[in-house]
Parts: sequence; C-alpha cells; structure tokens
Amino acid sequence: MKMIIVIPARYNSSRFPGKPLIKINGIPMIKRVYDQCLKGFDGKVIVATDDERIKSYCKKNNIDVKMTSANCITGTDRVYQAALNYDIDFVINIQGDEPVFNPKDIKKFISEVKKFRTQYEVFAGYTEIKDSKEYFSNQIPKMLIKKNSELLFTSRSPIPGNKNNEFKTSHKQVCVYAYTFNALKLFCSQRKTPIEEMEDLELLRFLENDIKIKMVELSGDSISVDNPEDVLKVELILKNKK
Repeated sequence: MKMIIVIPARYNSSRFPGKPLIKINGIPMIKRVYDQCLKGFDGKVIVATDDERIKSYCKKNNIDVKMTSANCITGTDRVYQAALNYDIDFVINIQGDEPVFNPKDIKKFISEVKKFRTQYEVFAGYTEIKDSKEYFSNQIPKMLIKKNSELLFTSRSPIPGNKNNEFKTSHKQVCVYAYTFNALKLFCSQRKTPIEEMEDLELLRFLENDIKIKMVELSGDSISVDNPEDVLKVELILKNKK
C-alpha cells in the first residue's frame, strides 16, 4: 500500500504567528515534527506550506517541502494540494505543531490504516481525557466513539455531558489523520458544512457527508503548541526525557 505523510505548516497563525519556526530547545518546531515522523515511518514525508520562510528553512535542512496556495481554507486543503502529484492510496496528515508526537503512535496508526484500508476512507487518532480542565476547554475537541471504534460525534463542548455538569469520562482528538485521495478530494470540493462551521472542526464535514471515520486510540504523549506557554511545556517534557 502506497502512502505519504504530509505536515501542513502555516506561518500566519492567528494565535501564535510564526510557530512552525519557533525554536524549542534550539531546534525549530517544524524540524522536530519532521524528525519524529521519520522515526515512525520509512516512506516520504513532506512539509506543505504557503510561506517562503518555512520553504527556505526546509530547503536548507534537506526537508522535502511543497508550496501550496495561500488561499487554502483549512490544513486539510493544504494536505490535498501537496498530495496532488503523488500516486498514493492514503495520505497521513500529522499537524505541524506536534513536536513530541510519539513515533510509536505513528507506527500503530499506520498499522491500523493498513488493517482496515478496505473498510474505511478516513482515520483519526484519539486518547483519553484525564482531567476536568481539558474536558471543559473549548480549545480541545472531544470525541464520542462507538463500540466499533467509529466516530459518532466530535465537539468543543464537554461531551458526553451529565445532569451535574461534572467531568466523568471523555476522549479527545489526537491530531493525526489518514484519508484516501478520493476522500480528500471530496472534502476539498465542498464548502464547510453547517455543524463544521459552528464547531470549527474539519472531521465533521466527513460525518455530515455520511463518511465513516475509523478511530485509533493512541498514547496521548503529544502536546499541540497553540501558544507560547505550550513551548515551555514541551521543553519541560524534552528535559525530563533526557
């Protein structure tokens, strides 16, 4: 089965401009994400960006990079554009702000894609939520998962809820995805769907178009860098791993 990993990297983030090139213990974040991917995958890994600064850094450091349109509405659109010229069965999307993504999770995720490739066109990662702060945060997408490991729904709201509005149990999104090229093409050919627009969660576009999503449970070791404070958290994790 033919697949590639694409890492979407956008410079002009509204919450943290320039974050792909922010240095974490002296190494730019995009380099750390790229290196983690290589540890878990022996195929082609590509950075997809619309920024000349990111492109220049990648070229100087022997990182395969593809320029995409500045008009890409979502990271998934950027992944699609980068994958257009490749003859592949699946595209793996690993977000460019996951500098401590566990390579073992990449291997497990790809193994599940291969196992269920004839049954599903879209895959996504998830892990357990362990505290109420994450559960009630609207920055963390929560996942409702069926017994057969298919995604039932995802929301920024605290789900599943209860009468007492207490945290009991839940799962959250891990930012790794896999799509067939046809599923990517369908996604990018359509406008945002109504619930996707409200929640600002791209997986909902697949659900609202009746495309099943196979969920893969991962370790939860990764941290998304959404703001400067997250950089300090990642640096602490790296320090403790030494």
